[in-house]
Amino acid sequence: MELFAVPDLPEIRAGHDLAALIRDAVDLREGDVVCVASTVVSKAEGRSADLDDFPAGPRAREIAARLADHTGEEKDPRFAQAVLEESVEVLMEAPFLLTETRFGHVGVNAGIDRSNTADGDLLLLPKRPSESAARIRSGLSADRVVVTDTCGRPFRHGQRGVAIGWAGLAPGRDWRGERDRDGRELDVTVENVADELAAAANLVAGEGDGGTPVVVVRDFEWGDHGESDAHFREVETDFVRQAIREWSYE
Repeated sequence: MELFAVPDLPEIRAGHDLAALIRDAVDLREGDVVCVASTVVSKAEGRSADLDDFPAGPRAREIAARLADHTGEEKDPRFAQAVLEESVEVLMEAPFLLTETRFGHVGVNAGIDRSNTADGDLLLLPKRPSESAARIRSGLSADRVVVTDTCGRPFRHGQRGVAIGWAGLAPGRDWRGERDRDGRELDVTVENVADELAAAANLVAGEGDGGTPVVVVRDFEWGDHGESDAHFREVETDFVRQAIREWSYE
């Protein structure tokens, strides 16, 4: 398997055709997986915003005050309002905002970015990243697209690449029913391939002003395995979320 960044892409602005820009910059093959950073997807889809677009309501002001008490730093209630409007559930209000986005991703601040935002104060995540991936895929000769983001993880330092949208592949490779090296049947193993591809792409894409937003994964083989459409855990089986809810409301 080979990974390489797509060179010489321009600064992405609202209205840009990402598929056309990628197609013009690299010769793709049918089996390639094209990993696209959510930042450029959001920029192309006009998801930049200003803090003044989010006049703070009472709850946002309360959250900002609570965060300031915890961190010792002044917090802009307009940013809290933006997070609330981009979320369907707030799991934690302090010491940081942990929320679920409209499309099921749980992360800090609803994934709103305050860097790489030349056209506004904020860059919001794509509204429906899998639909974004499908639109990009429709304009490429490659048949698999993953929209990536970076986020932290419980119990570990640092950020890693994760998949927030995909098209042309299932997010999970299902090993259940297969055998391990000792002949025992696997009964729970579902490998999150979409996240693994996103993490691998992030190693090549880099960070900061030297980062490149599109990475091609070539010669990735799915193998003779089943597929799983599961990616974001449902609340009923997400015991960590349930524990956070109980802790947050005590």
